[in-house]
Amino acid sequence: MRLSIAVALVSLGFAGAAHAASFDCAKARRADEKAICADRTLNDKDVRMALLYDINKRTMGMGARGALMDGQQAWLNDRAGCKANRMCLARAYDRRLGELERSMERIYRAGPF
Repeated sequence: MRLSIAVALVSLGFAGAAHAASFDCAKARRADEKAICADRTLNDKDVRMALLYDINKRTMGMGARGALMDGQQAWLNDRAGCKANRMCLARAYDRRLGELERSMERIYRAGPF
């Protein structure tokens, strides 16, 4: 429960950036990136995913960090395969968000918080 509250509080700090993808939309070239920039819901999922990824990366041990980064790159490749299909992109984000949330739960349970 405390983890959910912490994520909510951190998310509030990013409320002003809610419609700003984790990448520069002016430089979006791929179909998936353009679709994310054009869709508020996907854009918000992207911002949340980037936030959770960053929290995970900063709080996990060195050994696990490499696996997290490899997983993120694999996920980005999968996301690119969705092209502009918004349903596919939404499913990809939901899957990754779940993975990152579960990882945070494991970190929270293991760490001295």
